[in-house]
Amino acid sequence: MLDDSILFTVFLIFTGAAILATVGLFARQSLLSTYIILGVLVGPMGVGLIKDANLIADLSHIGIIFLLFLLGIDLYPQKLLLLLRQTTVITVSSTLLHHRHTGEVIISILLLQDFLAIASLLFLHGLSAQGTSWQQAGWLIGSLPLLFFGGLAGERWVLRPLFARFDQIGEYVFLLTLGWCLGIGQLAHSLGLPYEIGAFIAGITVANSPIAAYIADNLRPLRDFFLVMFFFAIGAGLSVTGLGTIWLGAVVLAVAVVVIKPLVFSVLFKIAGEPDSLASEAGVRLGQMSEFSLLLVAVAVNAKAITSAGATLVQLATIITFVISSVVVVLRYPTPIALSAGLRRD
Repeated sequence: MLDDSILFTVFLIFTGAAILATVGLFARQSLLSTYIILGVLVGPMGVGLIKDANLIADLSHIGIIFLLFLLGIDLYPQKLLLLLRQTTVITVSSTLLHHRHTGEVIISILLLQDFLAIASLLFLHGLSAQGTSWQQAGWLIGSLPLLFFGGLAGERWVLRPLFARFDQIGEYVFLLTLGWCLGIGQLAHSLGLPYEIGAFIAGITVANSPIAAYIADNLRPLRDFFLVMFFFAIGAGLSVTGLGTIWLGAVVLAVAVVVIKPLVFSVLFKIAGEPDSLASEAGVRLGQMSEFSLLLVAVAVNAKAITSAGATLVQLATIITFVISSVVVVLRYPTPIALSAGLRRD
């Protein structure tokens, strides 16, 4: 039965993730890597405990919708513009910041990379729409500001009064927030945009609310829930067919990323006036392929912009960079799972 299938899938995801995450922490590995590995092990290409490809795809889709929504909640529009102004030059060319905390620098860069990934997602969505005319493309571009400013107006004149009146009822705030996420996502879909873009815009508009910090804090367990589901689905959907022909290319790509990317970022940070120690650490911490690359290649396959073999190569290379980067970081820099007691901190 379908219910049994869903229940068994949820059991495998979270019980399996708890077990494998424990092993991963002892091995000083990123938890994201363990979720992906679990998906590979129990998915269709592993032992086959989960065989329904449509269910895996749905889990991935739902996961990314809520993850983008929760990412948006962490950004009120003024902060978004500030971060974009601060990070655009260093990410695209070479100049930026002056003496900022390492964490702030890294988070700012990662956020801008996420925005670029979202823009790429929108572009690939346009490619996947068969027979898209210039008029339709213009409508898609014009619908973005329409959705954004309409969302801001809805937050100001609908959500905010409701939050102010019923903010003592946590369950209602939770339901209204999720309803807003899915509602804006559905509206985006009706306008020809991806659900994911609508969810991200919904999050940004909610971030404009006076109780945005309360909402973001209370939705963190939900974020973690869908984080596990999304990366598990990535692993379960990973095609290992033809790995024998692409594994070497994936290894070369991964090694190139973990070697070249830290060097490039380190040089750019130094040019921007950052201390050598910060430049070096930030470069290493950024020395992996983005998790958004896993989403982008999946969308690119649907848009026929990349072959399945190419997508598998990128996915495998991304997983390898996760593993290598995690080992290097826990050996050299402060993390909660560092080997050295002196480095073991958040």
